[in-house]
Amino acid sequence: MNITRLHAKMKAKPHWWYFLVILATIALKNVSAKQVFRSLPKNLQVLEGSEALLQCEISNLVGNVQWVKDGFALGFAEKIPGHSRYSMIGDRNRGVFNLRIVNASIDDDAVYQCQVGPAKNSDPIRAFANLTVISPPSSIEIEASSHGVPIIKQNNKVDVKENQDLMLSCIIADSKPAAEIKWYRGNVELKSTDNRHDDVIELDNKRFTVSSNLTIKASANDDLVDYKCRAKHLAISPDHPLQSIVQVSVLKAPGEPFIEGYSKGEKLRNGQEMELVCRSYSGNPPAQLIWYKNNRQVVSIYTTSGRDSASTYRFKVQPGDNKARLRCEASNTISDRPLKKEIDLTVLFSPSQVTISGPTEARHGDVVNFQCLTAPSHPPAEIRWTIDGRQRKSNSSKTETSNEGGWTTSSNMSITIESNKRSISLLCQGINMQLADNVMTTHTLHVLYPPSTPIISGYTEGSVIPAGSTQKLLCMSSGGNPTPTLTWFKNDKKINSQTKNINSNAVQSELNIIANITDNQAIYRCEAQNSATDVPLFDKKTLSVHFLPETLKIRVEPAALTSGTEATLYCDSSSSNPPVRLNWYKDGIPLMSDGSVSHQNGLWGGKISSTQVKLNITQDMNGVKIACQGTNEALMRSINEAIELQVLFPPKFTPLPSTTAVGIEDESLIINLMANGNPTNIQYTWTKEGSPLEDHDNQRIVIDGPTLNFTKLARDDSGLYTCEALNSQGSAVINISVVVEYGATIESISDNVVVNPGDEAKLACSVKGNPLNENHIRWERVDYEMSAKTKVRYENGTSFLHISNAQRDDIGHFRCIADNRVANPVSRDALLIVKFLPEIDKSPTMLRAASEKNEKGRLVCRVQAAPKPSFTWSRSQKTLNNTQNGGKYFIESRQIDPLTYESVLLVDKVETNDYGLYECRADNELGSSRENIRLDVTSKPDPPLSLNVLNTTHDSVSLAWTPGFDGGLKTTYQLRYREASSSAYRYVDSLPNVYRLDIEGLKPNIVYLFSIMAMNNLGNSGWLPDTTKAQTKVAPQLSLSVLTTQQTETGTGSPFMNTSRGLLMLIGISAGTGLVLINILLIACCLHKRHKKNLKGEPTNAANSKSAAIEMYAPSSYNDTVTGETLSSVSDKSDSYSNDGSQPDLTEEVNRKQTTSSTYVVEDSNDIPPPRYQKDGRLSPYYQSNPNQMMIHPKNMPNASQMSFLPSSNFDDQLINHKTYPSKNYSPGPPLDGSYYSACDRYLSYPPMDYSVASATLPHNMSTNLDMNHHTNSSRSNTLNRRNSNLIAMNHNIIPPPDVTHTTKMMPLMVSSGTGTLYSSKPNNVPVVGILKDPKRLHQQQNQLNNVNKDLTMQSILMPMPSLVMSDGTLSNAHQLSAAQLMNNYDATNNANVNLNLSNFNHQMGFPDGSVDGHLV
Repeated sequence: MNITRLHAKMKAKPHWWYFLVILATIALKNVSAKQVFRSLPKNLQVLEGSEALLQCEISNLVGNVQWVKDGFALGFAEKIPGHSRYSMIGDRNRGVFNLRIVNASIDDDAVYQCQVGPAKNSDPIRAFANLTVISPPSSIEIEASSHGVPIIKQNNKVDVKENQDLMLSCIIADSKPAAEIKWYRGNVELKSTDNRHDDVIELDNKRFTVSSNLTIKASANDDLVDYKCRAKHLAISPDHPLQSIVQVSVLKAPGEPFIEGYSKGEKLRNGQEMELVCRSYSGNPPAQLIWYKNNRQVVSIYTTSGRDSASTYRFKVQPGDNKARLRCEASNTISDRPLKKEIDLTVLFSPSQVTISGPTEARHGDVVNFQCLTAPSHPPAEIRWTIDGRQRKSNSSKTETSNEGGWTTSSNMSITIESNKRSISLLCQGINMQLADNVMTTHTLHVLYPPSTPIISGYTEGSVIPAGSTQKLLCMSSGGNPTPTLTWFKNDKKINSQTKNINSNAVQSELNIIANITDNQAIYRCEAQNSATDVPLFDKKTLSVHFLPETLKIRVEPAALTSGTEATLYCDSSSSNPPVRLNWYKDGIPLMSDGSVSHQNGLWGGKISSTQVKLNITQDMNGVKIACQGTNEALMRSINEAIELQVLFPPKFTPLPSTTAVGIEDESLIINLMANGNPTNIQYTWTKEGSPLEDHDNQRIVIDGPTLNFTKLARDDSGLYTCEALNSQGSAVINISVVVEYGATIESISDNVVVNPGDEAKLACSVKGNPLNENHIRWERVDYEMSAKTKVRYENGTSFLHISNAQRDDIGHFRCIADNRVANPVSRDALLIVKFLPEIDKSPTMLRAASEKNEKGRLVCRVQAAPKPSFTWSRSQKTLNNTQNGGKYFIESRQIDPLTYESVLLVDKVETNDYGLYECRADNELGSSRENIRLDVTSKPDPPLSLNVLNTTHDSVSLAWTPGFDGGLKTTYQLRYREASSSAYRYVDSLPNVYRLDIEGLKPNIVYLFSIMAMNNLGNSGWLPDTTKAQTKVAPQLSLSVLTTQQTETGTGSPFMNTSRGLLMLIGISAGTGLVLINILLIACCLHKRHKKNLKGEPTNAANSKSAAIEMYAPSSYNDTVTGETLSSVSDKSDSYSNDGSQPDLTEEVNRKQTTSSTYVVEDSNDIPPPRYQKDGRLSPYYQSNPNQMMIHPKNMPNASQMSFLPSSNFDDQLINHKTYPSKNYSPGPPLDGSYYSACDRYLSYPPMDYSVASATLPHNMSTNLDMNHHTNSSRSNTLNRRNSNLIAMNHNIIPPPDVTHTTKMMPLMVSSGTGTLYSSKPNNVPVVGILKDPKRLHQQQNQLNNVNKDLTMQSILMPMPSLVMSDGTLSNAHQLSAAQLMNNYDATNNANVNLNLSNFNHQMGFPDGSVDGHLV
């Protein structure tokens, strides 16, 4: 209805009418609005794995919609539970409820129903649709079989014999719906026939497997034909078919073979190249071709092309190929027998050779027959003869068939020998007329004539030939055909010789004879012979030779000679011509005899001579030589024979210069005796004081005949030893007295003697040794006036030291040294303690402590006192103890060393009111001392008290500093430095608690300024002023050879230098060697002159004897190795060691690649020096005396005759008077008193002790090489080592380097006295430890060291540096150091306001308890 018209009509109606219209419209709508399908679901077919969408659209929807699968409700939700691939998509407002199924599978193939539920006036509605899921086949495959037997496919190829049934089975698996199979032969489809059978199998998973069997009979037409099985299916595109293909290979025998390259009846020529090809077609597999020649296989190589085969036989035609049969055979796996093709060859060839048979020699008038024979030939060859250049007809000829093919021809010829010819030449030719080829050969017939009789010249029979002379014999013969041969014979024995032609008609043979005894009356014969002689012709000569007898023999009767008997000596000569004259000699002097000589016939025509002489035998005749001389007067030559008389007598000992043998305990002693007797097999028996002596004690005493070897002497080995020598004639006895010396050892010494001030102190030292007297024990103390304050008394091996009026300054160690000059001196220290009142350490770091609140405070009070003090802590007039204030305070005390004590006050949980002063009081029987110690809160550290330069080199400076108060926290230090001419600083950090640092990488010969500050967690102390300065040394200069090498390597050298560097190096080495030798001579002259002055007592300028000692300040616990520049600069930098300034110059340390601080942190240090007591010093608690270290005195060194040390008057005069030579003992290690140093496998005193010294010349055999490495625990060694000791020889002032510590490797020494007694010793190695000492004492000791140097000679220059050092880099001199020097305070800053002693400095440097006081080890 038109809306406009309707609206016009409605305007004319009343209002109630409008209300009725609206109600009617609503009722009409409710009656007609039923829910219906706007779009019904449709049947759907989808491919497996794809997406399926079933549509369902409803109009007037009021109910709920769901999908049902095969009667199973899927639910109303959009995401269907249990079916992750199902979802309902659409819009309810539009009534769209489509079912989407993703990745469809066969399980989704079902009947689906879209259901709409009822609501209000609408009934439920539903609609059906089928979902069909199709799936393509999973595989297709063709299998082959024949009569039920499977056939294996190879590369999709099936082999089948011709006319054999073949079944091809095609299987298509897992498709839905079932696939259809189509067969194709080539590209032509095969329709359904009787030879095909199909089958369909339904599987449990709604899929189908289809198979089809196709049967064919294989024929030649099926060969190489493809059979295809193709699957037809809804899910497969025709453009991409699914198919399987097999190729049928029909096996069949090959075709008949045939040969190409040769025609039947063809004639081949010798040497012709032939190539024959055998072919066979249509074989499957292709035929195998093999060539045979005369039934022998010759070629088995062939080639194939498809179904065809070919084999080529190449050969060069030879005569043997004539009538040869060649055969080619073709076969494969199908053929029952090989197929053959044969050909026969015909070859034309000439004879390869002709031969003439017949004699080569004949006499005049003989008739000689010859035959000429050809090799096989085709056709047969003809023979022609030529005699001496003229052709002649043969007597007869014939032709025969050869087994080798072809024919042979032979011809006979007869010749009569004429008288005028020496030889006849025959020529035979074999000619193949068809090939125009010929061969020939010749034969020579010699006519025989005999030679003339030979003649020997060069010797006249009856003349005499002296034996040993040369005789020449010459044999000649002429005429004869052929040339005769000459042969020599000696007494019918053939002699090797050569025949030479003189001319065409004569020969000769020469024989050179060196006449000997066998040539006397020998017959030499020369024979001439050739083939014309039936009996040899000859000539001969008989020789006459004079000769000496070959031997003389002397016989003695009776055989055993004894004193007092008469002996007859016979002399017999062998054959001689003429007979010899015999004479006797005794020790070269003619011996009278009766002169009768008898002769008998001998060999080779000579005479045998004999004579005799009688002797009265005495013992002195043992060993006398008796000679017999035979003289041939004709030759004026003689022969001699001698014997040595063996007279039997009892043993007799060789007299000894001394009957006393002296040895040293624990060393070896060898006593060698000598007894003469005959028989010489003498048995020796040793007894000691009447008791038999045998090998015992693990071979400690070894007896070897007349040698008695004490491998290690014991003290009870002293005594009287008897050696008895015995043989069959008697015995002899000798007595030897053995004296065992042993070094002095200290059995006991006074321990910590305590006296009151002013009392007399007595120290006792008990010694045991052999020899031993009062001169072998002495007391020492460095820098102490022993003669003024002490007296010594000796009694029964004990030395007593009396110190009168003992005072505080007398406190310290007194060293007892025992030296009986047999072994190394030994020493032990006795401590004298004089009572004194307590002295509290007032150093700044000891009088302050710091702690944070609620932490534990620690206050230390260190005291020196004797006797032991008692400690009392107080605060604000109140005494503190362990129990006060509920355990607030805890006090602990300990003794550090015999004089040093320490008390520690621990304040628990420090509070504010705990800060302040605490008083420490120390009391003993002599009085008390007290001092206030402050406890503060932790703060930033105080500045270091000082910064000192220890050492400088050309590129480094070593610094050490004295730390200030650390503020109670761990403190580190930072150094800064700059060049004096620059304001730019560089900074270096140290490790905590390390107070030394090496600054490296500096420029040479530059002045640097240094400063330091301390830092902890609370701040820093600020920098010290830049007042510490040091100047680096001038860089060492390289030698010419080094510079030349560097220029060559860098390419900066000139071309001339590059080409002549070898010559320059040789010149440089030669010049350097010459300069070294000149320097050594100059130094030797200077030292020799100075030595003469010393001997004359002339004064020597100390300034000219400047010490070259390296002044090294380094604590012994540092593991520093000093090498390189330090040692090499001893001589050329001696001025820098004059100690003019306030700080000593120290050695450069080459091994500085380790980290700066860790270089000096060493654990488990064993280098703890022994204690020394002084007013401000400390006693080390780790000190231990070592009584076992000994050394040898220079007097006891080997080769004593080469040394100028004079023995003291008390040295075993009895032994010297008896001319005995005691063995010398090597030192196992230096003593602890510092008076000796190690060099050349010895320990020499330095400076000399109290021995009289005329000259300090050392033995020439001392080695200059020292083992500078420790032999015990070298990896953790805490000593200072020095290497390259050979560089020290450059210095003319030999002073032990201060920091060198090493172990000298001891070598065994054998010393023979020349008197039959041999002594030897084998020492052990003992390491030497390093020490620390106050560097302030350097300058004071320098002059002392200069005075010592003047006693050294040229031998000292070649000796390595000794190993005793002080911490200040100087030598220890136990005799010349003063007591004041030992008690000097170390003031690191030279500031009077700083009172820091050496003990405190060591304590702050990290050494235990500050006890390393520098005492000499």
